[in-house]
Amino acid sequence: ENHGIVKTHLVPTTFGNSSLPSQTQPSILPIISWPIPATNNTTMCNNTATLTRRNRPHESAPDLSPSSLKQQSVVKNLQPYKNTPIGHFTSTHTSPEQIIDKHAKIDAQKCLVAHVGLENFIRNIVRPLDLELPDQVKFNMNGQGRMQSWEDVYLAERVYTRCLGISKRIYQSHAFTHEPERKLAYFILEEHNERSFSFLPGFDFYVLVFTYYDESKNVTRVDVQYDQMSFFLHCMGLAQAHAWLVERVITPMVLIWARAFHASGLVNPFTFLLQLMIVPLALVYWFLWA
Repeated sequence: ENHGIVKTHLVPTTFGNSSLPSQTQPSILPIISWPIPATNNTTMCNNTATLTRRNRPHESAPDLSPSSLKQQSVVKNLQPYKNTPIGHFTSTHTSPEQIIDKHAKIDAQKCLVAHVGLENFIRNIVRPLDLELPDQVKFNMNGQGRMQSWEDVYLAERVYTRCLGISKRIYQSHAFTHEPERKLAYFILEEHNERSFSFLPGFDFYVLVFTYYDESKNVTRVDVQYDQMSFFLHCMGLAQAHAWLVERVITPMVLIWARAFHASGLVNPFTFLLQLMIVPLALVYWFLWA
């Protein structure tokens, strides 16, 4: 696992502070919507931003024509329910102006990095941003493991992949998002896992990686986030069986409970916690003493 398979290749895109005129800035959330003139070099957005609304059977569908959207205010309500103040931005920590300002400062670039082995991948993924890898780093593995050096990270990866029956991993990333003001770059890491035993299926997995750096462009902290339960189900070859159980058995039962709970009119955190305590005790009593 010491040889790379694809060289690093960087392709910048026009995103954030780009050469686009100010009137052609794309909309970034359903709460902000205005028409976007069609241009030849803009392929990431439609000609008109779409306002997403919850589908209500007793109300007519909203008019999403360009003429109607031009008349609508820039500020839209996050949750268009009847009991919420219509036309107000309810968040106390952000605003449409702050969101637009942040969007203008974010740099998103296409960047193809693909390698066999974690160490090869890490040493190449930092090159597009000219980051350095000091020996010490605060590495948070999904909250389940915290390491203080890259050597510990590489050792942990080599050991646990063998324990889980993974013979080879191909790591790849195709783009990253860079926020220079926060000294943060994050990307989706794609893993292709080949297995040590023929009866264990290979699988692909996706991980969200946050990389923080200091003024000297030294990587100081890395946070890795992923669905741990799904990962181990894939490792054991049970992912498909679990998906079938959730779809055919658990989800229909949960929907029946949700409809009944909603119809009771008592939906709140306290009644929910009360059910979590009472229902298991009732089931135990039913099976053991009834």
